[in-house]
Amino acid sequence: MSQSNSSLSSLEFIELEKKYGAHNYHPLPIVIDRASGCTVWDPEGNSYIDCLSAYSAVNQGHCHPSILKALVEQASRLSLASRAFHTSSLGPYVKKLTNTFGYEKALPMNTGVEAVETALKLARKWAYVKKGVPSGKAIIISAEGNFHGRTLGAIGMSTDPDARGGFGPFLESIGPVCPIKSEKESRLVRYNNVADLERVLEAHGKNTAAVLLEPIQGEAGVMVPDDEYLKKVKQLCEAHNVLLILDEVQTGLSRTGKFLCQHHFGVRADITTLGKALSGGLYPVSAVLADNHIMEVIKPGEHGSTFGGNPLACAIATAALDVLIDEKMSERAEEMGNLLRSGLEELKSIGPTPDSKKGYIQIVRGKGLLNAIVIDPTLSSKKRGAWELCLLMKSKGVLAKPTHSNIIRLAPPLIITPEEVKKVVKTIEESLKELDQAEEIFEE
Repeated sequence: MSQSNSSLSSLEFIELEKKYGAHNYHPLPIVIDRASGCTVWDPEGNSYIDCLSAYSAVNQGHCHPSILKALVEQASRLSLASRAFHTSSLGPYVKKLTNTFGYEKALPMNTGVEAVETALKLARKWAYVKKGVPSGKAIIISAEGNFHGRTLGAIGMSTDPDARGGFGPFLESIGPVCPIKSEKESRLVRYNNVADLERVLEAHGKNTAAVLLEPIQGEAGVMVPDDEYLKKVKQLCEAHNVLLILDEVQTGLSRTGKFLCQHHFGVRADITTLGKALSGGLYPVSAVLADNHIMEVIKPGEHGSTFGGNPLACAIATAALDVLIDEKMSERAEEMGNLLRSGLEELKSIGPTPDSKKGYIQIVRGKGLLNAIVIDPTLSSKKRGAWELCLLMKSKGVLAKPTHSNIIRLAPPLIITPEEVKKVVKTIEESLKELDQAEEIFEE
């Protein structure tokens, strides 16, 4: 790995971003200059183990040589032609997608949220054309705590006040809240609660096009549902002729120890969305998968994207899928995830003092290499929690970031070694022991 060519320091890069960039993120104070595998480096040459994987976009590891080779070769041949013309790349790519995941059709897009928006449009059109829902009456139900992106359609499905605040009005008849006349109120559909969904479908099943869920809620803090939850949801959907859409943008592509997370629960979604690691982090690539009876409702001119399914994306995604399969990354994620959670469980007794009756870590949860620890922010006499713990971890060479204030997501690239997993656990152990003892914890 070559050294940085930059003449600027990390602090100077951060100041440039603050001065000229919109403040729509609050990053950890670290500048990543280059990366390879599970390791990233800052401009000063300090190395870190990446435990976020760009929100699971680099499952295959940073700059995987096989995917990088496919990018370079295709970029020098043909990068973009738009969907105005056929290309020699798209046909083989969508064949690979459908054969790999067991669907009849694939619709290529770019970002994860584009895939979700596509799925919503597809479900609505199916409801009008195939189910016979009256025009303008189709309902799409989501669940509390979801994250499907930050476009206007996606935040309409959300319950997150940060995502929704100041951006209304939202699309009608979508989201996790539905009125129930018999109850004279609206019912919130809670995640992992079959009874909530059952009541809503009893009231609105006739006009419901789809139910949109994450197999595991990632941004909510890696919320793993009960083993039978998705099966029961699927049964309810079938009983009411409702499509089940599973958003696998973060959970799919071997991240949880299965090629698709839904395979853990023995279900097959009517529509599955993919993104993030579909390109191994080298390019924005997403896809929507469904069978003919659903996908055929979309006609020319009704949906598309200039870059969706472009030759460069097709080549990169094909290589990224091959890496996941050839390098048995699902099996690796399962094995390394078990090792990581086992190590984290042993840290649950560490508190502010050696004789503390409670430890900082309240909960360890996850599947494969999508994991989280829940930190008790009330234990620290200095009011230190997940953010300060991540700062300490950074100072010791491990990168992670809190979600929902007191939860730390741990999702390293799937190529992480047992030695690196043990280093991550050791770093968290040392950081927990210092959390309340350190005089100061510096942001930079």
